[in-house]
Amino acid sequence: MTAKTFNDTFLKACRGEATEHVPVWYMRQAGRYQPEYRAIRAKHSFFEMNYIPEVCAEVTRLPVEQLGVDAAILFADIMTPLKPIGVDVNIESGIGPVIANPIESLKDVERLLELDPETHVPYILESIKILRQQLSVPLIGFAGAPFTLASYLIEGGPSKHYHKTKAFMYTEPVAWQALMEKLGDMTITYLKAQIKAGAQAVQVFDSWVGALNDEDYREYITPVMTRIFNALKDTGVPTIYFGIGAGHLLMDWNRLPVDVVGLDWRTSITTAREMGVTKTLQGNLDPTLLLAPWEKLEAKAKEILDEGTKQPGFIFNLGHGVFPDAKVETLQQLTKFIHSYKRDV
Repeated sequence: MTAKTFNDTFLKACRGEATEHVPVWYMRQAGRYQPEYRAIRAKHSFFEMNYIPEVCAEVTRLPVEQLGVDAAILFADIMTPLKPIGVDVNIESGIGPVIANPIESLKDVERLLELDPETHVPYILESIKILRQQLSVPLIGFAGAPFTLASYLIEGGPSKHYHKTKAFMYTEPVAWQALMEKLGDMTITYLKAQIKAGAQAVQVFDSWVGALNDEDYREYITPVMTRIFNALKDTGVPTIYFGIGAGHLLMDWNRLPVDVVGLDWRTSITTAREMGVTKTLQGNLDPTLLLAPWEKLEAKAKEILDEGTKQPGFIFNLGHGVFPDAKVETLQQLTKFIHSYKRDV
């Protein structure tokens, strides 16, 4: 049996190295837009899909085989490590994560347990080990960032304005710091366990941190993010940081000990570079363009590729996740276009 050739293009781009083609993967590339995923989801709850390593591996692997992307991302949720440390969370259809026991005080923070990955999330580690045997592209592990996790824990679920979260941050500084310490420790422990199991890169999703201004980010968030990324440095794997509506924080992110900065679609690659961002960039097609006529989608993809390939260190992605209305065929066509564009970049 001939061994698979390993495609390390994504890892090279993370390190800022020249690549033969532009690597691409898509956030939320395993999901409801896939008929195969929907068939599996009909048999299992979301968390059940996490708990059964063979199912988790199948769902993670499916878009790699189907789309031809250059990296897989572990199929899980940012809430996955919270459940075993004492958070009563469920993923509700059409809503998202819903917390039955939201945090309101220091006492609530103190009741959170420490994460023991081998005991609490062995199914995640087993899924990673299975995938490393099956994949011919790098596997990305991931975790939610402390602010974004805290927003769910305090609000009790998704929020439009994060008023409760920011009020808690301002009025309960001791409890907030304790929460950041706990979530920071959990994130480090969780990601290191994923890396030990075989993850070859990790992405930290700070989806909602754009709700903060840059001054508050520096005071309340920069210390914990610096600690997380510094703690991961000795693993040698690339780290990625991504958030929504956070263009005003990009230079703060550029100062973090992180390897790759993910952009949403609101800030162009050219703008980020002109601001002074020197890291490898990942992004940043508006996912809605997946519903546009191919000519429109192709033109925007070309624009992003032209901007991204002006220097080594670029990974094509969406500016947020694939959503259910997208079509497999569109993503296949887009992937082929990206791979065939400007070879030897």
